[in-house]
Amino acid sequence: MRDHSPSPAELVASATALATGATPAQSERAVEDAASLLAAQTGVRAGVDRALLNHGETLLGTLWRNHWRPADAVRVVRRELGAAHLAFAVALVAAEARRYPQAALDRRWTEQLRELEATTWQGPEDAWLDEVADRHRLDRFSALTALLELVRLWSWLPRLTEIGPVPAVGSGSATVTALTAPVPGEPKLLARIRALLAKAESTDYAEEAEAFTAKAQELMARHSIDEALLAARSGDRTLPGAIRIGIDNPYESAKALLLDAVADANRARSVWDKANGFCTVVGFDADLDAVELLYTSLLVQAVTAMNGAQVQRRGRTKAFRQSFLVSYASRIRERLSTATAQAQKEAVAETGTSDLLPVLAARQEAVERHTTTLFPSLKKGRSIRVSDYDGWEQGRAAANRAQLHSPQGRGELRG
Repeated sequence: MRDHSPSPAELVASATALATGATPAQSERAVEDAASLLAAQTGVRAGVDRALLNHGETLLGTLWRNHWRPADAVRVVRRELGAAHLAFAVALVAAEARRYPQAALDRRWTEQLRELEATTWQGPEDAWLDEVADRHRLDRFSALTALLELVRLWSWLPRLTEIGPVPAVGSGSATVTALTAPVPGEPKLLARIRALLAKAESTDYAEEAEAFTAKAQELMARHSIDEALLAARSGDRTLPGAIRIGIDNPYESAKALLLDAVADANRARSVWDKANGFCTVVGFDADLDAVELLYTSLLVQAVTAMNGAQVQRRGRTKAFRQSFLVSYASRIRERLSTATAQAQKEAVAETGTSDLLPVLAARQEAVERHTTTLFPSLKKGRSIRVSDYDGWEQGRAAANRAQLHSPQGRGELRG
Protein backbone atom coordinates (compact mmCIF):
# COMPACT_ATOMS: atom_id res chain seq x y z
CA MET A 1 0.00 0.00 0.00
CA ARG A 2 1.32 3.44 -0.93
CA ASP A 3 2.27 5.76 1.94
CA HIS A 4 0.36 9.03 1.59
CA SER A 5 2.11 10.71 4.53
CA PRO A 6 3.44 14.17 3.63
CA SER A 7 7.15 14.42 2.91
CA PRO A 8 9.45 16.50 5.15
CA ALA A 9 9.48 19.22 2.49
CA GLU A 10 5.67 19.26 2.40
CA LEU A 11 5.50 19.41 6.20
CA VAL A 12 7.87 22.37 6.26
CA ALA A 13 5.92 24.09 3.49
CA SER A 14 2.69 23.70 5.48
CA ALA A 15 4.28 24.90 8.72
CA THR A 16 5.95 27.96 7.20
CA ALA A 17 2.78 28.89 5.32
CA LEU A 18 0.85 28.72 8.59
CA ALA A 19 3.44 30.84 10.43
CA THR A 20 3.83 33.49 7.75
CA GLY A 21 0.25 33.71 6.57
CA ALA A 22 -1.34 34.64 9.88
CA THR A 23 -2.34 38.20 10.73
CA PRO A 24 -0.23 40.01 13.36
CA ALA A 25 -2.94 39.39 15.96
CA GLN A 26 -2.91 35.65 15.24
CA SER A 27 0.83 35.26 14.63
CA GLU A 28 1.85 33.97 18.07
CA ARG A 29 -0.72 31.17 18.02
CA ALA A 30 0.04 30.34 14.37
CA VAL A 31 3.78 30.04 15.02
CA GLU A 32 3.18 27.79 18.03
CA ASP A 33 0.84 25.55 16.01
CA ALA A 34 3.41 25.34 13.21
CA ALA A 35 6.19 24.50 15.67
CA SER A 36 4.01 21.80 17.26
CA LEU A 37 3.34 20.30 13.83
CA LEU A 38 7.05 19.98 13.08
CA ALA A 39 8.06 18.90 16.59
CA ALA A 40 5.64 15.97 16.38
CA GLN A 41 7.42 14.54 13.32
CA THR A 42 9.94 12.47 15.28
CA GLY A 43 10.20 9.79 12.61
CA VAL A 44 11.39 12.20 9.93
CA ARG A 45 13.21 14.68 12.15
CA ALA A 46 16.40 14.70 10.07
CA GLY A 47 14.44 15.26 6.87
CA VAL A 48 12.48 18.11 8.46
CA ASP A 49 15.70 19.83 9.52
CA ARG A 50 17.17 19.51 6.03
CA ALA A 51 13.96 20.93 4.56
CA LEU A 52 14.03 23.83 7.03
CA LEU A 53 17.60 24.60 6.00
CA ASN A 54 16.62 24.56 2.34
CA HIS A 55 13.62 26.79 3.03
CA GLY A 56 15.80 29.29 4.89
CA GLU A 57 18.35 29.38 2.07
CA THR A 58 15.60 29.91 -0.50
CA LEU A 59 14.08 32.70 1.60
CA LEU A 60 17.45 34.46 1.83
CA GLY A 61 17.86 34.17 -1.94
CA THR A 62 14.57 36.03 -2.27
CA LEU A 63 15.78 38.70 0.15
CA TRP A 64 18.97 39.20 -1.89
CA ARG A 65 16.90 39.66 -5.05
CA ASN A 66 14.90 42.24 -3.12
CA HIS A 67 18.22 44.02 -2.48
CA TRP A 68 18.75 43.09 1.15
CA ARG A 69 22.33 42.15 2.06
CA PRO A 70 23.66 39.86 4.83
CA ALA A 71 24.22 42.68 7.33
CA ASP A 72 20.73 44.05 6.65
CA ALA A 73 19.05 40.67 7.14
CA VAL A 74 20.85 40.09 10.44
CA ARG A 75 20.44 43.68 11.64
CA VAL A 76 16.64 43.54 11.42
CA VAL A 77 16.66 40.33 13.48
CA ARG A 78 18.81 41.99 16.12
CA ARG A 79 16.35 44.89 16.26
CA GLU A 80 13.13 42.88 16.34
CA LEU A 81 13.86 39.47 17.91
CA GLY A 82 16.19 37.76 20.39
CA ALA A 83 19.55 36.03 20.74
CA ALA A 84 18.37 32.60 19.57
CA HIS A 85 16.74 34.13 16.48
CA LEU A 86 20.00 35.95 15.78
CA ALA A 87 21.97 32.70 15.98
CA PHE A 88 19.60 31.01 13.54
CA ALA A 89 19.86 34.01 11.20
CA VAL A 90 23.67 33.90 11.11
CA ALA A 91 23.62 30.11 10.64
CA LEU A 92 21.25 30.41 7.67
CA VAL A 93 23.26 33.24 6.10
CA ALA A 94 26.39 31.09 6.40
CA ALA A 95 24.67 28.05 4.92
CA GLU A 96 23.22 30.04 2.02
CA ALA A 97 26.66 31.43 1.17
CA ARG A 98 27.72 27.91 0.14
CA ARG A 99 25.72 28.37 -3.04
CA TYR A 100 28.19 30.83 -4.53
CA PRO A 101 31.76 30.59 -5.79
CA GLN A 102 34.01 33.18 -4.15
CA ALA A 103 34.19 35.20 -7.36
CA ALA A 104 30.42 35.73 -7.28
CA LEU A 105 30.61 37.81 -4.08
CA ASP A 106 31.71 41.45 -4.14
CA ARG A 107 34.15 42.85 -1.58
CA ARG A 108 31.55 44.32 0.74
CA TRP A 109 29.42 41.15 0.67
CA THR A 110 32.44 39.03 1.61
CA GLU A 111 33.37 41.52 4.31
CA GLN A 112 29.89 41.35 5.82
CA LEU A 113 30.05 37.55 6.02
CA ARG A 114 33.35 37.85 7.86
CA GLU A 115 32.07 40.50 10.27
CA LEU A 116 29.00 38.37 11.02
CA GLU A 117 31.31 35.38 11.54
CA ALA A 118 29.03 33.57 9.13
CA THR A 119 31.48 30.73 8.52
CA THR A 120 30.41 28.13 6.00
CA TRP A 121 28.55 25.24 7.66
CA GLN A 122 30.80 22.17 7.50
CA GLY A 123 28.60 19.58 9.23
CA PRO A 124 25.69 17.43 8.02
CA GLU A 125 22.68 19.40 6.81
CA ASP A 126 20.42 17.65 9.31
CA ALA A 127 22.59 18.74 12.29
CA TRP A 128 22.55 22.53 11.91
CA LEU A 129 19.33 23.18 13.84
CA ASP A 130 20.37 21.02 16.80
CA GLU A 131 23.76 22.75 16.90
CA VAL A 132 22.16 26.17 17.34
CA ALA A 133 19.54 24.81 19.76
CA ASP A 134 22.18 23.16 21.94
CA ARG A 135 24.23 26.34 22.03
CA HIS A 136 21.23 28.28 23.36
CA ARG A 137 19.86 25.42 25.49
CA LEU A 138 16.58 25.22 23.60
CA ASP A 139 14.31 22.21 23.51
CA ARG A 140 12.94 21.08 20.16
CA PHE A 141 9.69 23.04 20.36
CA SER A 142 11.42 26.27 21.48
CA ALA A 143 14.03 25.99 18.73
CA LEU A 144 11.38 25.49 16.07
CA THR A 145 9.34 28.37 17.46
CA ALA A 146 12.34 30.73 17.26
CA LEU A 147 13.18 29.59 13.75
CA LEU A 148 9.61 30.05 12.52
CA GLU A 149 9.44 33.52 14.10
CA LEU A 150 12.59 34.35 12.15
CA VAL A 151 11.09 32.98 8.93
CA ARG A 152 7.95 35.06 9.51
CA LEU A 153 9.98 38.24 10.02
CA TRP A 154 12.10 37.71 6.91
CA SER A 155 9.04 36.78 4.83
CA TRP A 156 7.38 40.12 5.56
CA LEU A 157 10.35 42.37 4.76
CA PRO A 158 9.82 44.96 2.00
CA ARG A 159 11.82 45.39 -1.18
CA LEU A 160 14.73 47.82 -0.77
CA THR A 161 16.59 50.15 -3.09
CA GLU A 162 19.29 48.36 -5.06
CA ILE A 163 22.79 49.26 -3.86
CA GLY A 164 24.92 46.48 -5.33
CA PRO A 165 25.01 43.28 -7.36
CA VAL A 166 23.14 40.15 -6.31
CA PRO A 167 25.44 37.10 -6.12
CA ALA A 168 24.88 34.51 -8.83
CA VAL A 169 24.62 30.82 -8.07
CA GLY A 170 27.55 28.96 -9.65
CA SER A 171 28.72 25.40 -9.92
CA GLY A 172 30.50 24.01 -6.90
CA SER A 173 30.78 25.46 -3.43
CA ALA A 174 32.14 28.81 -2.45
CA THR A 175 35.74 28.81 -1.32
CA VAL A 176 35.98 28.73 2.47
CA THR A 177 37.95 31.78 3.58
CA ALA A 178 39.45 32.11 7.06
CA LEU A 179 38.05 35.08 8.98
CA THR A 180 41.56 36.40 9.57
CA ALA A 181 42.51 36.34 5.89
CA PRO A 182 42.54 39.53 3.79
CA VAL A 183 39.17 40.40 2.29
CA PRO A 184 39.26 39.52 -1.44
CA GLY A 185 39.11 42.73 -3.48
CA GLU A 186 39.75 45.04 -0.51
CA PRO A 187 42.18 47.85 -1.43
CA LYS A 188 45.61 47.27 0.11
CA LEU A 189 45.62 50.81 1.45
CA LEU A 190 42.36 50.21 3.29
CA ALA A 191 43.87 47.11 4.88
CA ARG A 192 46.84 49.25 5.94
CA ILE A 193 44.51 51.85 7.45
CA ARG A 194 42.65 49.15 9.37
CA ALA A 195 45.98 47.86 10.70
CA LEU A 196 47.01 51.33 11.85
CA LEU A 197 43.70 51.84 13.64
CA ALA A 198 43.98 48.41 15.27
CA LYS A 199 47.38 49.45 16.63
CA ALA A 200 45.91 52.72 17.87
CA GLU A 201 43.18 50.82 19.71
CA SER A 202 45.54 48.31 21.30
CA THR A 203 48.30 50.59 22.62
CA ASP A 204 48.28 51.88 26.21
CA TYR A 205 50.17 55.05 25.27
CA ALA A 206 48.10 58.05 24.20
CA GLU A 207 50.93 59.61 22.16
CA GLU A 208 51.45 56.39 20.22
CA ALA A 209 47.72 56.00 19.61
CA GLU A 210 47.50 59.56 18.31
CA ALA A 211 50.44 58.93 15.96
CA PHE A 212 48.80 55.82 14.51
CA THR A 213 45.49 57.66 14.19
CA ALA A 214 47.04 60.70 12.54
CA LYS A 215 48.77 58.48 9.98
CA ALA A 216 45.51 56.67 9.23
CA GLN A 217 43.72 60.00 8.79
CA GLU A 218 46.43 61.22 6.42
CA LEU A 219 46.25 58.06 4.33
CA MET A 220 42.45 58.23 4.12
CA ALA A 221 42.31 61.86 3.04
CA ARG A 222 45.04 61.56 0.44
CA HIS A 223 43.64 58.28 -0.88
CA SER A 224 40.30 59.93 -1.62
CA ILE A 225 41.96 62.83 -3.45
CA ASP A 226 44.34 60.57 -5.37
CA GLU A 227 41.45 58.34 -6.46
CA ALA A 228 39.54 61.36 -7.73
CA LEU A 229 42.48 62.70 -9.76
CA LEU A 230 43.37 59.28 -11.16
CA ALA A 231 39.79 58.65 -12.26
CA ALA A 232 39.60 62.04 -13.97
CA ARG A 233 42.90 61.67 -15.82
CA SER A 234 42.21 58.12 -16.97
CA GLY A 235 38.68 58.87 -18.12
CA ASP A 236 37.25 56.42 -15.59
CA ARG A 237 33.45 56.54 -15.78
CA THR A 238 32.82 54.53 -12.62
CA LEU A 239 29.60 55.68 -10.96
CA PRO A 240 29.16 56.27 -7.23
CA GLY A 241 28.04 53.33 -5.13
CA ALA A 242 26.16 52.94 -1.87
CA ILE A 243 26.37 51.17 1.48
CA ARG A 244 23.99 50.83 4.40
CA ILE A 245 24.94 51.68 7.99
CA GLY A 246 22.73 50.68 10.91
CA ILE A 247 21.06 53.39 13.01
CA ASP A 248 19.65 51.98 16.23
CA ASN A 249 17.64 53.33 19.12
CA PRO A 250 17.92 55.12 21.43
CA TYR A 251 18.36 58.63 19.97
CA GLU A 252 18.37 57.35 16.41
CA SER A 253 17.60 60.78 14.93
CA ALA A 254 20.71 62.26 16.55
CA LYS A 255 22.82 59.33 15.33
CA ALA A 256 21.48 59.79 11.80
CA LEU A 257 22.43 63.46 12.06
CA LEU A 258 25.99 62.52 13.03
CA LEU A 259 26.27 60.14 10.08
CA ASP A 260 24.97 62.85 7.77
CA ALA A 261 27.71 65.18 9.01
CA VAL A 262 30.41 62.58 8.33
CA ALA A 263 28.99 61.76 4.90
CA ASP A 264 28.75 65.42 3.92
CA ALA A 265 32.40 66.03 4.82
CA ASN A 266 33.41 63.11 2.60
CA ARG A 267 31.39 64.24 -0.44
CA ALA A 268 28.74 61.59 0.17
CA ARG A 269 25.00 61.69 0.86
CA SER A 270 23.18 59.92 3.68
CA VAL A 271 19.51 58.90 3.39
CA TRP A 272 17.80 57.67 6.57
CA ASP A 273 15.30 54.81 6.43
CA LYS A 274 13.86 55.03 9.94
CA ALA A 275 11.45 52.12 9.50
CA ASN A 276 14.21 49.66 8.62
CA GLY A 277 16.84 51.07 10.97
CA PHE A 278 19.62 52.15 8.62
CA CYS A 279 20.99 54.96 6.49
CA THR A 280 21.98 54.46 2.88
CA VAL A 281 25.20 56.37 2.19
CA VAL A 282 25.86 57.24 -1.46
CA GLY A 283 29.38 58.08 -2.63
CA PHE A 284 32.51 56.85 -4.34
CA ASP A 285 34.11 53.72 -2.94
CA ALA A 286 37.06 55.29 -1.11
CA ASP A 287 34.79 57.91 0.45
CA LEU A 288 32.29 55.27 1.60
CA ASP A 289 35.07 53.43 3.43
CA ALA A 290 36.12 56.68 5.11
CA VAL A 291 32.53 57.47 6.16
CA GLU A 292 32.03 54.09 7.78
CA LEU A 293 35.32 54.14 9.69
CA LEU A 294 34.92 57.71 10.92
CA TYR A 295 31.24 57.44 11.87
CA THR A 296 31.90 54.29 13.89
CA SER A 297 34.66 56.06 15.79
CA LEU A 298 32.76 59.27 16.46
CA LEU A 299 29.63 57.45 17.62
CA VAL A 300 31.62 55.45 20.15
CA GLN A 301 33.36 58.62 21.35
CA ALA A 302 30.04 60.47 21.60
CA VAL A 303 28.33 57.76 23.66
CA THR A 304 31.38 57.43 25.92
CA ALA A 305 31.47 61.18 26.52
CA MET A 306 27.71 61.32 27.13
CA ASN A 307 27.87 58.50 29.66
CA GLY A 308 30.77 60.25 31.39
CA ALA A 309 28.72 63.42 31.68
CA GLN A 310 25.88 61.40 33.23
CA VAL A 311 28.22 59.94 35.84
CA GLN A 312 29.40 63.42 36.85
CA ARG A 313 25.85 64.50 37.58
CA ARG A 314 23.19 61.95 38.41
CA GLY A 315 19.72 62.08 37.01
CA ARG A 316 20.48 63.13 33.46
CA THR A 317 17.25 63.25 31.49
CA LYS A 318 16.36 62.01 28.05
CA ALA A 319 16.26 65.65 26.93
CA PHE A 320 19.86 66.09 28.11
CA ARG A 321 21.08 63.06 26.19
CA GLN A 322 19.21 64.02 23.02
CA SER A 323 20.54 67.58 23.20
CA PHE A 324 24.06 66.30 23.89
CA LEU A 325 24.14 64.09 20.80
CA VAL A 326 22.53 66.67 18.49
CA SER A 327 25.02 69.30 19.61
CA TYR A 328 27.88 66.83 19.22
CA ALA A 329 26.81 66.09 15.64
CA SER A 330 26.44 69.80 14.85
CA ARG A 331 29.94 70.66 16.10
CA ILE A 332 31.47 67.62 14.37
CA ARG A 333 29.96 68.88 11.11
CA GLU A 334 31.76 72.19 11.60
CA ARG A 335 35.08 70.50 12.44
CA LEU A 336 34.92 68.11 9.52
CA SER A 337 34.01 70.87 7.07
CA THR A 338 37.06 72.82 8.20
CA ALA A 339 39.30 69.76 7.99
CA THR A 340 38.05 68.92 4.49
CA ALA A 341 38.72 72.43 3.24
CA GLN A 342 42.22 72.36 4.72
CA ALA A 343 43.02 68.97 3.17
CA GLN A 344 41.94 70.20 -0.26
CA LYS A 345 44.04 73.34 0.10
CA GLU A 346 47.13 71.32 1.01
CA ALA A 347 46.57 68.87 -1.84
CA VAL A 348 46.36 71.69 -4.38
CA ALA A 349 49.60 73.18 -3.05
CA GLU A 350 51.43 69.83 -3.06
CA THR A 351 50.31 68.70 -6.52
CA GLY A 352 50.81 72.10 -8.10
CA THR A 353 47.68 71.66 -10.19
CA SER A 354 44.40 73.53 -10.40
CA ASP A 355 42.54 70.43 -11.59
CA LEU A 356 41.61 69.13 -8.15
CA LEU A 357 38.72 71.39 -7.17
CA PRO A 358 36.80 70.96 -10.47
CA VAL A 359 37.37 67.20 -10.25
CA LEU A 360 35.99 67.05 -6.70
CA ALA A 361 33.05 69.24 -7.70
CA ALA A 362 32.25 66.90 -10.58
CA ARG A 363 32.33 63.90 -8.26
CA GLN A 364 30.01 65.70 -5.84
CA GLU A 365 27.58 66.34 -8.69
CA ALA A 366 27.76 62.66 -9.68
CA VAL A 367 26.89 61.67 -6.11
CA GLU A 368 23.90 64.03 -6.10
CA ARG A 369 22.63 62.59 -9.40
CA HIS A 370 23.04 59.01 -8.22
CA THR A 371 21.23 59.81 -4.97
CA THR A 372 18.32 61.24 -6.95
CA THR A 373 18.29 58.14 -9.16
CA LEU A 374 18.16 55.81 -6.15
CA PHE A 375 15.68 57.94 -4.19
CA PRO A 376 13.58 59.99 -6.63
CA SER A 377 11.01 60.87 -3.96
CA LEU A 378 13.55 61.94 -1.34
CA LYS A 379 12.34 64.59 1.08
CA LYS A 380 14.37 66.70 3.47
CA GLY A 381 13.93 65.68 7.11
CA ARG A 382 12.63 67.89 9.85
CA SER A 383 14.98 69.56 12.31
CA ILE A 384 15.52 67.90 15.69
CA ARG A 385 14.22 69.69 18.76
CA VAL A 386 16.77 70.51 21.46
CA SER A 387 15.49 71.45 24.92
CA ASP A 388 18.41 71.05 27.34
CA TYR A 389 21.01 73.84 27.23
CA ASP A 390 23.47 71.98 29.48
CA GLY A 391 23.28 68.94 27.22
CA TRP A 392 23.90 71.13 24.18
CA GLU A 393 26.96 72.79 25.74
CA GLN A 394 28.47 69.53 26.96
CA GLY A 395 27.86 67.86 23.61
CA ARG A 396 29.66 70.67 21.82
CA ALA A 397 32.58 70.46 24.25
CA ALA A 398 32.82 66.70 23.71
CA ALA A 399 32.86 67.21 19.93
CA ASN A 400 35.76 69.64 20.33
CA ARG A 401 37.69 66.92 22.18
CA ALA A 402 36.84 64.13 19.73
CA GLN A 403 39.66 62.52 17.75
CA LEU A 404 38.84 62.37 14.07
CA HIS A 405 39.34 59.10 12.18
CA SER A 406 39.99 56.97 15.26
CA PRO A 407 37.52 54.05 15.46
CA GLN A 408 37.32 52.37 18.84
CA GLY A 409 35.23 49.45 17.61
CA ARG A 410 33.32 48.21 14.62
CA GLY A 411 29.82 48.96 15.88
CA GLU A 412 26.94 48.26 13.40
CA LEU A 413 27.60 46.49 10.10
CA ARG A 414 27.29 48.31 6.94
CA GLY A 415 25.05 47.09 4.22
